[in-house]
Amino acid sequence: MKFNSRFMLFLLTVLGLTACSSAYYSGLEKIGIPKREVMVHRVEKARDTQEETKQQFKSALEQFTVMTDFKGGDLEATYNKLNGEYEASVKKAEEVNKRIADIEDVSSALFSEWETELGQYSNASLRRNSQQKLTATKAHYQQLITAMRKAETKIEPVLSVFRDQVLYLKHNLNAQAIASLKGQLESVKSDVSALVVEMEKSINEADAFIKTMEKQ
Repeated sequence: MKFNSRFMLFLLTVLGLTACSSAYYSGLEKIGIPKREVMVHRVEKARDTQEETKQQFKSALEQFTVMTDFKGGDLEATYNKLNGEYEASVKKAEEVNKRIADIEDVSSALFSEWETELGQYSNASLRRNSQQKLTATKAHYQQLITAMRKAETKIEPVLSVFRDQVLYLKHNLNAQAIASLKGQLESVKSDVSALVVEMEKSINEADAFIKTMEKQ
């Protein structure tokens, strides 16, 4: 994507002009930003958000581990750090969901437009070539969105455990309550590992998709 296009996308985002609508996409095209560039931009943002989310959940796991291994000191401060990591993880989960929804929105607009424009060709060979590219792009897109949604499903099981433990500790901040967390540690580690694996697969799919779109 060209620098000017990136700048205009950033400016529109800052101004709050991010509504998912045909009017929004038409407005972008009038300033030289086609749906294809918007799609690539959103895939990049989703990829980056997934990388950030992966790191955030690793950080939350570290704090959870610290909490279960608590041997003295300021218990409330340690709890507050865990709660902070949980809240940050929730925000990242919400951001992941929004990023994927944004991709789905622009892809729907792009593919609909592409299908419509196929009927405008008078040259059968060019129409056939464009149809083949559309079919290939749709297939690659489906791989991408499936990977992203699959990674997203791994988030809630981890959040659910964190949520339960944070709520429990909030009202039972003592050594006995912390001891009860240890039984969950291995399960949480396993869930976070599964999340990281799926996030990395999704990130790789995003990179591959971006490269394919930039070659077309």
